[in-house]
Amino acid sequence: MQVKGVRLYGVDDVRLEEFELPEIKDDEILVKVVSDSICMSTWKTVKQGAGHKRVPNDVADHPVLVGHEFAGDIVKVGKKWQDQFKPGQKFAQQPAIPGQMESPGYSYQYCGGAATYCIFPNDIIEKGCVWTFEGDSYFDASVAEPMCCVISGYHTNYHTVPGSYEHVMGTKEGGNILILGGCGPMGLGAVSYALAFENKPKRVVVTDISDDRVERAKQVISIEDAKAAGVELHYVNTAAMEDQEKELMDITEGHGYDDVFVYVPITGVAELGNKLLAYDGCMNLFAGPTDPKFSANMNLYDCHYSRTKILGSTGGTIEDMKEAINKAASKEIKPAVMITHIGGIDAVAETTKNLPDIPGGKKLTYMQFDMPLTAIDDFRKLGETDPLYAKLADACDKHNGLWNAEAEKILFDHFGA
Repeated sequence: MQVKGVRLYGVDDVRLEEFELPEIKDDEILVKVVSDSICMSTWKTVKQGAGHKRVPNDVADHPVLVGHEFAGDIVKVGKKWQDQFKPGQKFAQQPAIPGQMESPGYSYQYCGGAATYCIFPNDIIEKGCVWTFEGDSYFDASVAEPMCCVISGYHTNYHTVPGSYEHVMGTKEGGNILILGGCGPMGLGAVSYALAFENKPKRVVVTDISDDRVERAKQVISIEDAKAAGVELHYVNTAAMEDQEKELMDITEGHGYDDVFVYVPITGVAELGNKLLAYDGCMNLFAGPTDPKFSANMNLYDCHYSRTKILGSTGGTIEDMKEAINKAASKEIKPAVMITHIGGIDAVAETTKNLPDIPGGKKLTYMQFDMPLTAIDDFRKLGETDPLYAKLADACDKHNGLWNAEAEKILFDHFGA
């Protein structure tokens, strides 16, 4: 069948084009891709081309489909999997395949989210990385992948039990959490999850250096929302602080932070987080640096005498992904806080190439129609001359300015998707 998709050929060479999708084999599944969220990891892949560890060396001759945060509908199922999957079911997927480097959106000619249709090969299905889900939207399953990474961070942190070698996994229950650089899309996902995690903290402090980002954060996850969930939430602009270390420490009455998440790969921010660790505190460098020599000064005295710990986390497990989808479906978490822009398949290539220069959070794209990348904040103004955007603005206003299932359905109806 003829399909449209965005394919990578090499460094900064990513193209939207039509190509032939082969007939599926007996151990494969054909899917219709509905939504795909664009990840910074894809931008890094485009900047590296064949130099990326997940991209095949012959990508110039056999281009791969990009996009790994996607969801949609199952269309056709090979004989091997017909007892588990049926046409018409919604699918979700985990792009981090256990035991292999190959991944959707990086490594396969016919498996990636930036396409109207794609094929899941046997190696992905056998690892349990494709499953069905029930929900009122597709976008929740698309942004489940970044939420999965956030959840993994919470599970990866650990603490110790005095007098034993036991590691207690997860952020500290009833503790203080600090999310540095946390008013961006991933940080807001982390705030949302803190209110739903079984190891619920006493207090969450979220920093940024932009008043605009801080104000949006307060709007989409309010201090009152957190209080209702039993959590004390603070948003602070550290750029306005005379003494960041002291003022952040004062919020905890001098206790320090049991769990620190560094959401921006900046040396000074990492060093600040390390200074604020409480006894037995754990700091997670969540933001992935692009510089392989990225480093910072860490207090090894505290590491020795105060049992502080430094680690990093990336990606997540299949169970983390399922937890993200299930908690979104039950409205326990709000992945939509990550999303600030909506577009169609025609917006993917240019958006991916210029992702760091486009302000805002996650860029969510839909594969079955064309639509320019558009900020949700611009819907109301555009709606003065375009009835579609007026309807989208009304739907988002009902949901505190966030993307939602009603708005998604408005798009589908408008484009006949």
